[in-house]
Amino acid sequence: MTEAEQAIGVPDADSGDEAGTAADAARTGAGQPEAAAGNRRRQIVVLLSVAAFAYLLDLVSKLLVVAHLEHHAPVELLGSWLQLEVIRNRGAAFGFGEAMTIVFTVIAAVVIAVIARIARKLYSLPWAIALGMLLGGAFGNLTDRLFRSPGGLQGAVVDFIAPAHFAVFNLADSAIVCGGFLIVILSFRGLDPDGTIHRD
Repeated sequence: MTEAEQAIGVPDADSGDEAGTAADAARTGAGQPEAAAGNRRRQIVVLLSVAAFAYLLDLVSKLLVVAHLEHHAPVELLGSWLQLEVIRNRGAAFGFGEAMTIVFTVIAAVVIAVIARIARKLYSLPWAIALGMLLGGAFGNLTDRLFRSPGGLQGAVVDFIAPAHFAVFNLADSAIVCGGFLIVILSFRGLDPDGTIHRD
């Protein structure tokens, strides 16, 4: 650049390139947090959608079987291998621990709180699906604990899926087991809720 150009303030080409590079870097750096936040919002939407679907499916199925099947003979779906039979369960999933109803109610509430905490750093789609299953199932059985007889956090959960030689369960139990199984698989594969992959 000549002295005359400097005097009238003509920008140097090299300095313009440097300024453009700095501006591009600034834009890229600013875009990364926005992209990460957008991804987290998408995973939260997936988590809540899966949870809502599991919860509503469980709620509707319980309302139907209580209205039409309770106090009736079991309905055979696959002969004696799979039946629909309504029972009221005050224990945990699959009928375990009937003397500890309040404990299981508290555990369900803690599970929901833990999922809410994990969701703050959730960037993985498989984890969003797994946690959604857990959340929907936990809410499904917690609803029974709160609102079904005898109440007072001791309400009996409605179970109705009765395979031969196995405990009677419901769709919330199924969602919890499937979500837990998926979490085990993701953990073995080294995928964390924040989307990072680690290998031991």
